[in-house]
Amino acid sequence: MIHELRTYTLQPGKQAEYVRLAAEVGRKARGDKYGKLEGYWTSEFGTLNQVFHLWSYPDLNERERLRAELQKNEDWTKGYVAQSRPLLIAQENRILAPQLPLKPPTADGHLYELRWYRTQPGKAPEWISHLKAAMPVREKYSPNVGLWITEMGLLNEVVHLWVYRDLNERAAVRAKASQDPQWQAFLAKGTPLLLDMKSIILIPAPHSPMK
Repeated sequence: MIHELRTYTLQPGKQAEYVRLAAEVGRKARGDKYGKLEGYWTSEFGTLNQVFHLWSYPDLNERERLRAELQKNEDWTKGYVAQSRPLLIAQENRILAPQLPLKPPTADGHLYELRWYRTQPGKAPEWISHLKAAMPVREKYSPNVGLWITEMGLLNEVVHLWVYRDLNERAAVRAKASQDPQWQAFLAKGTPLLLDMKSIILIPAPHSPMK
């Protein structure tokens, strides 16, 4: 199993139009026949006018085959892409190797936090091992949705996705976790391996499987 995380930056003021096209035209044309859509979000804090979508495929070969088939679908190419592409400024893509099973929330009404950590060269597996060992401690406070190492894109990068009811819960959870001695022990091991950290708050789009 691999995941593909696509980040699209839109022209200012065009986010709502782009998401509408994705829901009403793109989703109808594509469905899950060409890769399974796991989540679709808009940025709320961080870089604005962005959308993020997460797809799953059995492997890279199947991804390549399915995307080639998608290009033959005129509802996609002439119906969706032709309308949506003029709204784009930039596109980024990451191929992600899961380090833990994907765990979407079972209920609706959430916001998500996507975090990227860049480690010292060659240190991503070591940082991941520390985090996985400490994950039961961290998940006492809030659930992790996904944890990955970037296989294609920026190397030496760890990506993780968290879910909260709202920003107030996020603030309370992070305050409690920061006081936990076991979590502090993880930070003491893991932080020296890091070079850069980024975070963005995401809101599920109406057609996102993760709500």
